[in-house]
Parts: sequence; structure tokens; C-alpha cells
Amino acid sequence: MAGHSKWANIQHRKGRQDEKRGKIWTRIVREITVAARQGGGDPAMNPRLRLAIEKAKAANMPADRVKYNVDKATGSLDGMSYEEIRYEGYGIGGAAIIVDTMTDNKVRTVAEVRHAFSKHGGNMGTEGSVAFQFKHVGQLIFAPGTSEDKVMEVALEAGAEDVITDDDGAIEVMTSPADFEAVKAALEAAGLNAEVATVTMRAENTIELSLEDAERMQKLLDVLEDLDDTQDIFHNAAL
Repeated sequence: MAGHSKWANIQHRKGRQDEKRGKIWTRIVREITVAARQGGGDPAMNPRLRLAIEKAKAANMPADRVKYNVDKATGSLDGMSYEEIRYEGYGIGGAAIIVDTMTDNKVRTVAEVRHAFSKHGGNMGTEGSVAFQFKHVGQLIFAPGTSEDKVMEVALEAGAEDVITDDDGAIEVMTSPADFEAVKAALEAAGLNAEVATVTMRAENTIELSLEDAERMQKLLDVLEDLDDTQDIFHNAAL
């Protein structure tokens, strides 16, 4: 199945994230904390914690820091309590935006998210206002030049829902969230290592923006991304 080009978007976002390593670590710590608190501190029995620890390794977070935060979350050490809250809204050109946060003060967080939307040309919506435009999926993206036939054979055999070849040659494997780990393990066993491997909210359709509107949209996304309580942002704009 063919799909729109997203490789440039992925590389662009990864580059921006690399510039904010400290912020990435903060988000991973929060994810580890919530995952361990909800599902226990044993990664073998807690898929969400396993994924958070993989993110920590990819971000070069020291193992002792990971362990410290797991212990803190499971009661071995006193820790702060975080609440997960999702906000939805519209960006430039009507593009849909989802902002996932973890916060110890939801009054502060909602005020900051609303302010970011209103100040930079967006509109904060109500719960469910844009989420229907996204699908909760496991997503693995392989660089252009990867063997499409091999990816398709291994992925579909392991239980993937779809394999999409984008216009620029990148290959995207879609799974249900429950099957993500099994499909990822099968692909890695076959020597196929994804550039991006995550459980995400994937836009069903993308909105093309003019250069000027894309720049305004990027500014809005940057401001939302820089909020202390932001964990992740999903949108359907083709930047």
C-alpha cells in the first residue's frame, strides 16, 4: 500500500528532539514513573515499562537513573504523583493536534496548553474533538532502501496489520498496540531494525499547508512541545 512521504518529517523531528536532550529525559522519567506505578516495576511483566526503558536506552539515559526512577515509582523511594491528561485542539489551517501531558498540577497545565493554542493561532477543543482523526497503533518505520519484500514477509507473518511504502521509499509497519512488541521482535530477529518504533496516535489523513502556514504551525508545535508537562504531541499537518 502506498502512503504519503513522511521521512523528512521524521528526521526533522528527531533532529529537534536531539537538541532538547534534557527535556527528553524528563519526559522519559515521567513515563517510567507512571508505567511502573500502574503496572509494577518488573519490565518482563509490564509492556509499557519495557517500552519506556527502551526509549531511555535510545536517549542514552544511564541504567542507574532508570532503576532509581522505577524504584521511586513502585514505593521503594518517595516520589511525586503524576496524572495523565490529553488535550485536543486545532492548529493552523484546521490541522488537528493532540497534546499528551503528565502533570502534578492539572490547573496549571490546562492554562498553559490553552494559552499556547490561543497565542499562536490555534484553538483548544473539547475532549474527542480531533481524536477521531487518529488511530492508536504500533508503528515501525524503516529507512528508504530497506527491502520492502523482506519487511512485508516478516511483519505480516508476525501479525502486523499493514505495511505501507511511502512516496520517498520509507516503509511503515502498522500493528495493533497489543501486537507491537511481537512484531518488533520478529523484525529485529530478521535483522530489520526500525528507525522509529513506538506505540503512537497516527493521523488517518494529513493536511497540506503552505510554507507560511507550515512555519506558523511549527511555531505552535514548538511552544506546545516546550511546555514542562508535555509528554508527546501528535498532529496531522504535513510540514
